[in-house]
Amino acid sequence: MQNVFKREDCDEFINRINQLKNDSQPLWGKMSVDQMLAHCNVTYEMVFDNIHPKPNAFMRFILKVLAKKTVVGDTPYTRNIKTAPQFIIKGDKDFDIEKNRLVNYINKTQNLGENEFEGKESLPFGQLTSKEWNNMFAKHLDHHLNQFGV
Repeated sequence: MQNVFKREDCDEFINRINQLKNDSQPLWGKMSVDQMLAHCNVTYEMVFDNIHPKPNAFMRFILKVLAKKTVVGDTPYTRNIKTAPQFIIKGDKDFDIEKNRLVNYINKTQNLGENEFEGKESLPFGQLTSKEWNNMFAKHLDHHLNQFGV
């Protein structure tokens, strides 16, 4: 698995993102390319921006039991995997804005480094290791870039 804390792996993700065009079509799924970019940004918004509410204790328990292993484990996501409601993007988004936001988030994560994420709290899952953060970021990016053939 790629490492979002290594410059060369981030550059590879960014190169793949730069291959996308505003009319790129998915190989599967329903999202447009601008929606996919906005969807990928949600993961980073939950870390860096205070715009998503923290799930209540009961919901966090359910998410830890039912979803955490899938989200932060080593196994890649399958096609058409179900997503959480806050990740569903409706309507058109500005392709260039969402693309630039995603590249900036990738760079910010890499610049902060692995130590910054060791034990950092995730809104839905609580404290994660830097490996779990990496798995979540890298798997999600790879999954959706593959979805759009880049």
